[in-house]
Amino acid sequence: MNRLWKFFQYGYLMIAFICIVEGIVRWNSDRSRSYLFIGFAILITIVFFFKRHFRKKVEIRNSQNK
Repeated sequence: MNRLWKFFQYGYLMIAFICIVEGIVRWNSDRSRSYLFIGFAILITIVFFFKRHFRKKVEIRNSQNK
């Protein structure tokens, strides 16, 4: 199960990358929507780092309990 979470963890970065690209593509046509996509990309990147930190913390705690 832990390997599955590691795989899904990088899905957050892929979604953030797609949001950044979409924000750049829409920059000239719809600036407010572009800001929205870039904001989502920043939020998703923060979630990625938070979840990675939390998962590593849980792994360390589980390895100490064994």
